[in-house]
Amino acid sequence: MDISAMRANFAKAAAAGDEAPLWFYSHLFIAHPETRQMFPVSMAHQRDRLFAALGEVVARVDDLDSLVPILQELGRDHRKFGTVAEHYPAVGASLLATLKHFDDEWNDALAADWTAAYELVASVMVQAAEEMADQPPWWDAEVVAHERRSVDTAVLRLRPKVPLSHRPGASISLETERRPRLWRYYSPANAERPDGELEIHARAQPGGPVSTALVRQVDVGDMLRLGPPVDSLRFDPDSDRDLLLVAGGTGLAPLKAIVDHVARNGPPRRVDLFVGARLEEDLYDRADLARLEQDHPWLTVTLAVSEDGDSGLAHGDVGDVVARSGPWASREAYVAGPPAMVDDTVGRLLEHGLPRNRIRSEVFSPSRPGPDVEGKVTS
Repeated sequence: MDISAMRANFAKAAAAGDEAPLWFYSHLFIAHPETRQMFPVSMAHQRDRLFAALGEVVARVDDLDSLVPILQELGRDHRKFGTVAEHYPAVGASLLATLKHFDDEWNDALAADWTAAYELVASVMVQAAEEMADQPPWWDAEVVAHERRSVDTAVLRLRPKVPLSHRPGASISLETERRPRLWRYYSPANAERPDGELEIHARAQPGGPVSTALVRQVDVGDMLRLGPPVDSLRFDPDSDRDLLLVAGGTGLAPLKAIVDHVARNGPPRRVDLFVGARLEEDLYDRADLARLEQDHPWLTVTLAVSEDGDSGLAHGDVGDVVARSGPWASREAYVAGPPAMVDDTVGRLLEHGLPRNRIRSEVFSPSRPGPDVEGKVTS
């Protein structure tokens, strides 16, 4: 395949902005109307997701070791939409039609390369889905507790009807009947428990239909659907290194799950958890963090505020507070939160000697095109 030509071709479609995904979905729904039922009634929050995902694939198309695991996760995950093998040719035909439409220099060689690339992508995804045939495409879960912690933040407790296995730091997509066929990713704030319950932290995002529904409309007794877990942070349960955990906003959730895992399963190790916010009132989980620190002598929790001059907490961006509190060169670090906070913290840790291969991070952002696009990388 001529990878550079394919990337240049895709860039032309991407440069068309909203027109390209609009053209793609129009072609797909007209040519294959049976696919329409898999998508939300309103496509306003869906149209750009396809090209964001395609951009990820194109960026890695010459690195199969990196690309194949992503495609396998997508294949397993797409079962929740009702996707079956027969849908892939329809999507591929509309994709090629779209790429051709936005490129005056389209030719037979490009068509052949894109056809081969898409067939590879589809075959990996279909095989991954078929290997999960003995697992449910989604899990029904009841909301057994819903606590508003602030105007825009809520903590929910979910009880799946069938046990849902997940690793600390994983992301799980969810759907509420209040926003049908809109799935967004959230990280459980706990490790696996004997009762199977999951704690979810949701923050309402401006214009975010799912996050807003979870915070302001979903109530005890409601049923949610949960998708298969995605191992976002890749937590290593076998390591015995001391841990440095740095959170901003609801990025606290996956790091709290790591603390819970250490408490339940070991091995014994020191854990330093830093949680940053703009204002002290934004620290929505403060009472439970104090309980955890009191219960576990190996855990130290440091709260930091960046714009609250009247607070008695550590002051400054959380990455700066972390850097001042080191050294951390012997630790494994996990960082989760808004993009600027993650970039700043990771950069500071690298400057202070922590090797890159011992830093894992996840961005929680309204614009992130991946596991969650509203409230996390999410709604």
